[in-house]
Amino acid sequence: MPLSAIGVPPRVLTGLAAALLTLLLPGQVRADCGKCKDIAEKFAREEGFNGTLLVARNGREIYSGAFGTADAEAGTPMTPQTRFEAGSISKWIAAIVTMRLVEQGHLALDEPITTYLPDYRPDTGRKLTLRWLMSHSSGVPNQWDTAVKGDPSLKQQSLDNATAVSTYASGDLAFEPGTDWDYSHSNWLIVKAIVERVSGQPYAALVRTLLIVPLGLRDSGTFFGDSINVTGMAVGYASLQPITPRQNPVPDFMMLAGGYYTSVGDLQRLMDAVFNHRVLSAASVATLTDVIRPAQSYALGGRIKTLPVAGKPRKVAWEYGSNGAFRVLAWRVLEDGHSVILANNTSFDHMRIGDLATALLDASYEEPASP
Repeated sequence: MPLSAIGVPPRVLTGLAAALLTLLLPGQVRADCGKCKDIAEKFAREEGFNGTLLVARNGREIYSGAFGTADAEAGTPMTPQTRFEAGSISKWIAAIVTMRLVEQGHLALDEPITTYLPDYRPDTGRKLTLRWLMSHSSGVPNQWDTAVKGDPSLKQQSLDNATAVSTYASGDLAFEPGTDWDYSHSNWLIVKAIVERVSGQPYAALVRTLLIVPLGLRDSGTFFGDSINVTGMAVGYASLQPITPRQNPVPDFMMLAGGYYTSVGDLQRLMDAVFNHRVLSAASVATLTDVIRPAQSYALGGRIKTLPVAGKPRKVAWEYGSNGAFRVLAWRVLEDGHSVILANNTSFDHMRIGDLATALLDASYEEPASP
């Protein structure tokens, strides 16, 4: 029986047919790494990977591919410019912005936060610093996650910084700052309040003026609410068969924790600029990548891990983000700039994405075949 006979709308039928076709065909590809191309196309074909990816050698792009569909109902294929929610990679972006303000003399990482937020409760505020907040070593309890688990509709609310901080980031400390680790999203409500207060600008404007414009990032920016409202954004899906959209709104006050979007190419350009000191000084990059919590490999806003790559241990800037259906991974070997960036919009198993990233990063070290 045709699907039209059971009431599936023609637009969905057209989009589904296009989605299935694009999953069966090789993606839009640039390849100076033949093995990378083979690995990616085999993975897309056998595992149903739906998304985009990029591999770089010594900071230079050697492979990019786009597979599947960005919008299954409309039949919009993936392209290298397709935009994705970056999830927790937003925290790394926020740490970079904060370090720029430190360089400009507006902030200090080890000042009590009451220096910048005098209305914050003084008993804990005098113990808390930006360094502890951005490394999840503050002891500030994760009041936001607890609240939203009880009432998911809270994701749709809009609050000013003072109200958000007092409601979701002012609880009694779970431990003394610097003595333990807890991945608490509430830390980033406080960071947002601080950077906006000292700069006098909304966070979105800071990202634009400090990163987007000077680096020429055409497919990146901040958002809040449902990301589907961003032009060029992939739609998030719990499943493509059947087509099951999956959105997870980001409130405005949680923008630093999960409100950044990007393409794989833009994320590569940003990482290259940061680690080649075009965004931050060498000293600031050293601070950004200094591991504060060794057991969690956590630095400021992201992780630094030693991974086995191409047969030897290498120190890697290890960034991973997820929100709803979106998965974004970005790894960069610090000593030489070899990188792999993957983005997916179909709730893909993050462990399998890690396997693909490992294979591609290993392949980037193989010498190109002689002509």
